[in-house]
Amino acid sequence: MAHYEDLVIDQGTDVIIEVHLINPDRSPKDLNGYTIAAKMALSYDAPEDEKVSFTSSVLSPAEDGKISLALSSTQSNALNPRKRYVYDVEITHNDGVSDVVERVLEGKITVTPSVT
Repeated sequence: MAHYEDLVIDQGTDVIIEVHLINPDRSPKDLNGYTIAAKMALSYDAPEDEKVSFTSSVLSPAEDGKISLALSSTQSNALNPRKRYVYDVEITHNDGVSDVVERVLEGKITVTPSVT
C-alpha cells in the first residue's frame, strides 16, 4: 500500500522533491534496476494529455533508496492555484519473469499562487 502525503507547490518555481524509500525493517530500499514514474492531474480519471509528468529518477547510490521528482518553473507556472491536484509515484523493476509495478506514494497537491 502506498504512503499518503499531501504536498504544496509554489507556482512558477522549480520544484524538487526528494523521497526516501524504506523497507519494513526501516533499512533503505535498494533501487538498483528500478525505474520511477510520477504524474499529477486534476483527477484520477483525467485524460493522459491533461496529466503533468514529473521528471523522476533514482538518486545515486541506488542502495540509499532515494528518488527525485522535479517540475520546471514553466510546468509549475502552468498549474492552476484555484484547483487541487492528485498525484502518485510508481516504481518498476523486473523480477526475472515480468515487470513488477508498485505504487509507493500518493496524495493531493495544493498550488500556492504567484504574483511575480
